[in-house]
Amino acid sequence: MLLQNKVFNLVLVLISALGYAYFAYVLDRSDFYLLFGLYAVLFFIFVNWMKNSNFTFIQLSYISIGLRLILLFGLPSLSQDFYRFIWDGRMLASGISPYVFTPNQILEQSPNLIYQAEGLVRGMQDLNASHYSNYPPVSQWIYFLAAKVAPFSILGAVVCLRCVLILADVGILYFGKKILQHLNLPIKNIFWFILNPLVILELTGNLHFEGLMLLLLLASIYGILRFKWIGSALFFGLSVATKLLPLVLLPLFYKFHFKKNEIVSAFSIQKIISFSGYSLLCLVFFGLTFIGLADEDFIAHFGESIALWFGTFEFNASLYYVFRWIGFQLVGWNTIATLGKILPVLILASIVYLAFFSFKNGNQDKFAALVLGVSLYFFLSTTVHPWYLATPLLLGVFTRFQFTVIWSFMVMLSYAAYQHEIYHENLWLVALEYVVVLGYLAYELLFLTPNKVERLK
Repeated sequence: MLLQNKVFNLVLVLISALGYAYFAYVLDRSDFYLLFGLYAVLFFIFVNWMKNSNFTFIQLSYISIGLRLILLFGLPSLSQDFYRFIWDGRMLASGISPYVFTPNQILEQSPNLIYQAEGLVRGMQDLNASHYSNYPPVSQWIYFLAAKVAPFSILGAVVCLRCVLILADVGILYFGKKILQHLNLPIKNIFWFILNPLVILELTGNLHFEGLMLLLLLASIYGILRFKWIGSALFFGLSVATKLLPLVLLPLFYKFHFKKNEIVSAFSIQKIISFSGYSLLCLVFFGLTFIGLADEDFIAHFGESIALWFGTFEFNASLYYVFRWIGFQLVGWNTIATLGKILPVLILASIVYLAFFSFKNGNQDKFAALVLGVSLYFFLSTTVHPWYLATPLLLGVFTRFQFTVIWSFMVMLSYAAYQHEIYHENLWLVALEYVVVLGYLAYELLFLTPNKVERLK
């Protein structure tokens, strides 16, 4: 029986390896049914490993790294954002801040300034090329590294970026294990993130820098759990300077200023002062990363790019689409301009409520607040790309919640929008995704107590 299990697991490893290779070197994202079917197979194998296999922590680590290395030499198959990453890096290597000019402006004014400029702009497509960069400085430093390592090769730059992200995942594995040990949870739970096909394909495969951002965020959380405030603030600032998303979670770090089960008022003046100092330090470290990149037009350009995500772009949204439909019924047109101002207020109110008014003081309760906070942010957002879910998925590893794992499967339905040359969302599939995810979340909140949740033993 033991031999049969080993053979079965080896077969699953081989099938997974072939599946990831197909994603990396063959698959076209317009072939949605093949894409989703193959993803479903990879996801089934992943869940089987988590629930039924007898792999050790070290063996799962080797499998995780090995599957990522399979993707090393393939151009991203599901996203064209990497062309913009390479562009920004080559801008910096040329001594120009990527926040000052759009790619289209450079192409019109100095077409020979950036090597392979026309190919990069064509690859990133006009929507991206017509806007200023919205990627914060730490990400820009990595793009700059890729430009220096491979100044004349798109594939060479891709390999460099991918190596950084693989190393980031190794770091997440390290800090994730440390935090799970601190929480007295099974250390294999970290593989709900590390081995998840969404993480492997979207972060390593498609070069989304949520991986580096999450490494720095975990380092910050590990520091704050050990009451290393300055180090934690430094890593938090660097995390925000990789992707801005952790700023949404900063109010929830108030909970980490309380020791486990410490009996103190939720509105302790001492704790509020401590948290305020910590937050200020985080923002100072974040601000320092812009030295050398910002000029007099920086704030306007950077703010303009960020505002697009709330007031212009729409993709795979949930509650926003409901609000948009209501707006159509009331006024007869798309109310995104108005909703783009209202939804951030709702998000902020929800985060503040979780930070100050939903007050439980166990360590897992603190992580639960982080998971629910970032999930509420996405439920109220106008745009939710699949790789965005890496954050709630990782934070969920340290809680009893498993709706994030289900969401990491259902979100791939959003790729149905790319079946045809003209982008078009299938709102029935979007509705199916969120009915399943929100339904399971409601089930976990209402009916499952911690001792009834079966995670990896």
